[in-house]
Amino acid sequence: MAAYRQTLAASFMFKFFNTVSLELARKRDGSMPSAPDIADKDISSTRNFLSEDPPVTHGSQSFHVPSGGLQQTAAAGGKDHDCITDTSRAPVGQPLSHRSALPQCTGEAKYVDDMPSIPGTLHAAMVLSERAHARILSVDTSDAEALPGVTKVFTASDLSDEQNMIGPILPDEELLRRTTVQSTGQPIACVVAESVEVAQRATRLVKVQYQDLKPILTIEDAIREKSFHTPLLYIEDGDVDAAFAMPDTVQVEGEIRIGAQEHFYLETNATLVEPGESDEITVYTSTQNPMKAQKFAAIACGIPFSKVVCRMKRMGGGFGGKETRTVFISSLAAFAAHRLRKPVRINVERDVDMWITGGRHPFLAKYRAGADPDGKLRALDVKIYNNAGYSLDLSEPVLARALFHLDNSYKVPNLRAVGHLCFTNTVSNTAFRGFGGPQGLLVCEAWMEHLATALKMQPEQLRARNLYPLEGSRTHFLQLLHQCPLQRMWKELSSSAEVEGRIAQVQEFNQQNRWRKRGIAMLPTKFGISFTAKFMNQAGALVHIYTDGTVLVTHGGTEMGQGLHTKMIQVVARAFEIPLQDVTIRETSTDTVPNSSPTAASASSDLYGMALLNACDQLKGRLQPYLEKAGGNFKSAVNT
Repeated sequence: MAAYRQTLAASFMFKFFNTVSLELARKRDGSMPSAPDIADKDISSTRNFLSEDPPVTHGSQSFHVPSGGLQQTAAAGGKDHDCITDTSRAPVGQPLSHRSALPQCTGEAKYVDDMPSIPGTLHAAMVLSERAHARILSVDTSDAEALPGVTKVFTASDLSDEQNMIGPILPDEELLRRTTVQSTGQPIACVVAESVEVAQRATRLVKVQYQDLKPILTIEDAIREKSFHTPLLYIEDGDVDAAFAMPDTVQVEGEIRIGAQEHFYLETNATLVEPGESDEITVYTSTQNPMKAQKFAAIACGIPFSKVVCRMKRMGGGFGGKETRTVFISSLAAFAAHRLRKPVRINVERDVDMWITGGRHPFLAKYRAGADPDGKLRALDVKIYNNAGYSLDLSEPVLARALFHLDNSYKVPNLRAVGHLCFTNTVSNTAFRGFGGPQGLLVCEAWMEHLATALKMQPEQLRARNLYPLEGSRTHFLQLLHQCPLQRMWKELSSSAEVEGRIAQVQEFNQQNRWRKRGIAMLPTKFGISFTAKFMNQAGALVHIYTDGTVLVTHGGTEMGQGLHTKMIQVVARAFEIPLQDVTIRETSTDTVPNSSPTAASASSDLYGMALLNACDQLKGRLQPYLEKAGGNFKSAVNT
């Protein structure tokens, strides 16, 4: 940043000097000395959008309403995923406003923080670590507990070891830190009070004494100290060393760093927990993963999963940030509500949410790539490091997906990739849109650009020369590609977008302008839809038909603004051939669809759409005699 600021200041000074010099030259009347001469090549530095009208731009978008391509289920009498001969898809695939669009615009849509508190509701706030790595010597809660309005201050001593351990894959996190802290922002205590203000004030009265330990803060620190989570991930395909040993192999070596990214969902983490009778609790929380919220709330409370119901109406955004990093917040609220037998809610402030929940993984990749003199790829050897943070969370599958995307859309006949999960004393990073795929793709394009420069060819030429063919290729993770349209798509898009002509225009502009530059690029991309853990690619749904002909639907997916519920309504309306307004989705809940996978991996529309279609087909099969009697009229059939 320091170098950037210095360069920016010098650039502004240079621009100012040239602008003033040209202005003085135009206004020279003989009474002043001559203005400095500005070289022709530097004149473009004086142009700006404040003194000139911006260039006219325009754009258009064309789309068509698709037809055909729908699938059937075995419940309809055929085979799962067999194509339906009927080409009509309506209302599936039709332009339709989001079912919650108007309530959201008017403020009628309710989120967790909008839910009214019943009398006696308490508010929770967390005491968070202020050290990156330290031993906890003591936690003094006496001043906080003496504050009027404080009900209870919970620490790790209130939880058994089993209750205190959480983690989506490996239980390597503590709900409340017991003896050490491994990052700033880790919960050490939980204050429960009669108001938010009192709870937050009390957190500042809790005194924590630390003994500082040496922190590991960066990927480079982790490499130097050999600080890694297990396991080490490794993929090798072909003979990499032999390919590099060929005498005419053009080789490049380099590295690329990719920074972190904050999810910045509009709705921060929020939870309301209401206790019921016989140890039952209901958890209202903003999460992509109701099953994990239910599971860890139950573990924290020491009760069976069946005693906990998690309800999720809608989220104000998630982007992967609410797949796993919500559970320690909701579990703390659940534990406090269960222990105190009173409703407890917690709403995390924006700055705290950004501090404690993690984001996209920072990556460091070190690569060596080679091609023949004509630009045909031969080999890639790459080491990838991701900054997992203080816990494993989902870092292993994120890194695995990055390794799967290291080839982007290109055939690399010999490839070796090693992935390291760096343990650092920073916030635990987690799922984020793309889930490691974007990092892998960016690493790939870095070495492709580097190779193109070494080969003295346009990057687009190198890309086109190495795209996967239509048939017969396998990826480095041994997936056989069938009817792969990449080469045809590249040719058609390159032609329709007039890429070669536009590249020539950009080059001409850049030659004429020293300081103002333009750029253009064309590149493919790929992304693996679905969960890498195959057992997670399943879904459940529940469909109720009422005697007035309306339908109530629920499924395991969560609505975070992406329109999943709206799509599911379209599926049900088509299956039953009823109007869209006759289909309602209330909420996602673990007592209607249990053990659901998180809403992630860009797969929910496919998974839950097929689950609902299967349920609808089963019901239609049972209703068939009544539908025939009613002449196909759904309302008459269900009211017979």
